[in-house]
Amino acid sequence: MENRVTNVVIAGLGGQGVLTASNIVAMAAFLSGCDVKKSEVHGMSQRGGSVCSDVRFGQKVYSPMVPPGEA
Repeated sequence: MENRVTNVVIAGLGGQGVLTASNIVAMAAFLSGCDVKKSEVHGMSQRGGSVCSDVRFGQKVYSPMVPPGEA
């Protein structure tokens, strides 16, 4: 059986709800029975800087980071 992993990258500026959105996606995937990994990069988020969150889910996920070119 193929181990299909879905990659989601959510990016924005501090205060736009990037982390909230990634938490919702991760919780929905978890509640549907998927293995979930999540990674966050805050940067200067408290001052309107960039925020990026990777969410990966599937049957078995080994790394929280989305590989380059696979989002």
